[in-house]
Amino acid sequence: MKKIKITIGGMHCASCASNIERAVKKLKGINSVSVSVLINKAIIEAQDNISIDEIKKTISRLGYEVENIEQ
Repeated sequence: MKKIKITIGGMHCASCASNIERAVKKLKGINSVSVSVLINKAIIEAQDNISIDEIKKTISRLGYEVENIEQ
């Protein structure tokens, strides 16, 4: 399992964070997601074989910008 920290731009409220959490949780291989609008970050625990590109695409499709990814 790996922990991924993603800085996300464009979030304005708790609803934004909730939308991202819901969408990312639906991806196969995701164990947990926590998104904070206060620090503009998502912390994701996922299986080792998860595609970072798939997570980025999911967040981008919602209208938010993936600014940085730490693994």
